[in-house]
Amino acid sequence: MTSENLNSMADLVSLCKRRGFLFQSSEVYGGMGGFWDYGPLGVELKMNVKNTWWKEMTLRKNIVGVDASIIMHPSVWKASGHVDGFIDPLVDCKQCKARFRADQIDLNKACPSCGTADSFTEPRDFNLMFNTRIGPVEDTSSVAYLRPETAQGIFVNFNNVVETTRKKLPFGIAQIGKAFRNEITPGNFIFRQREFEQMEMQYFVKPGTQMEAMEEWKEARLNWHLKNGLRSENLKWEPHGPDNLAHYADAATDIEYKFPMGWGEMEGIHSRTDFDLSQHEKLSGKNIKYVDQQDGNKKYTPYVIETSVGLDRTILALMCDAYQRENAGDKENERVVMKFKPHIAPMKAAVLPLMKKPALEEKANALFNDLQHHFHCDYDVSGSIGKRYRRQDEIGTPFCITVDFDTLEDNAVTIRDRDTMKQDRVSLDKVKSFLIERL
Repeated sequence: MTSENLNSMADLVSLCKRRGFLFQSSEVYGGMGGFWDYGPLGVELKMNVKNTWWKEMTLRKNIVGVDASIIMHPSVWKASGHVDGFIDPLVDCKQCKARFRADQIDLNKACPSCGTADSFTEPRDFNLMFNTRIGPVEDTSSVAYLRPETAQGIFVNFNNVVETTRKKLPFGIAQIGKAFRNEITPGNFIFRQREFEQMEMQYFVKPGTQMEAMEEWKEARLNWHLKNGLRSENLKWEPHGPDNLAHYADAATDIEYKFPMGWGEMEGIHSRTDFDLSQHEKLSGKNIKYVDQQDGNKKYTPYVIETSVGLDRTILALMCDAYQRENAGDKENERVVMKFKPHIAPMKAAVLPLMKKPALEEKANALFNDLQHHFHCDYDVSGSIGKRYRRQDEIGTPFCITVDFDTLEDNAVTIRDRDTMKQDRVSLDKVKSFLIERL
């Protein structure tokens, strides 16, 4: 059996639309660039990834969670530097009106879109934050922003978390949430969007211990991606050199994944120093110092190790890595299969009556209702059994359970393994334990 990995993003986009993972947002009106909707299967995949990350972070005695508001006080973004520094220089082609980031093209060359030479406008600044208004009167005092990152909601709640949980350093605060950036050139499917979701954990440590903590979290975060099924050859570290560090960081590195369009950042592990807490203390006038009772009640501003992973990019990487085309060109045996790890797969099992017969469907429905209490299952009775197997292969369902006419006699079903296509005959009363053992 021959097998091919994903070669073209277009193949994955087609599968996602066809099987209900992802749809273009507002597609009925022609869509909107940089916005995507998760379909019935996509939302299950998304929830599985979120739950896996959340458990990985918060099932520790020193990490707690928050869920901060998307819209916060405008001063939050002044303190963080986003109001003044979250700006890209833009140029337009005078001929075709295409827009580019000035730092990503050669202004002395022809327009990449239409080929016209010497056609660019002068660069002008463009703030990437979406702004909105609060209240009934539109004036400068009502301006607010959709958050461009989730981290600041953690920093402004530092005192609240310390006071209510009595956590001692080192400890972390985790959050999953939406963020918004008015990207100039969104693209590559869900890799670069204007509305996206982040899974972030800010780990507060005593100054001077940040490099040791950073190394620990680098190992933990890479292992998480490997446990979810990403192949090691498709992952690499991309350290930030001294000239590429953000203004708030003293060290940073990215985990990159080899997407069909090339290597791209999926997660960042950054040592943010004490920049964020110090800035909020300075602008708010409130004391955001940590009182170290284990060090003579010494007061200081903690340093922060950030682990920030894009949820949508993680989902994209998992789908790219899972995609396999087997026996390409062989019409009878070719199949596309999404080889998700079982804990990530949207559906864990599918119950398939062999035919639309009342006796078979009665048995199948009883089994489905029992399993659904333990696993997220699909039920499919439409089409030939072979076509139904192929549908389940394409959505990554680990096991298909066929209720056939023999079931009426022996009270057993056939369970097919997605990856090996091996079939086992299992008694109905043993199906649950069979799946538990393998899932």
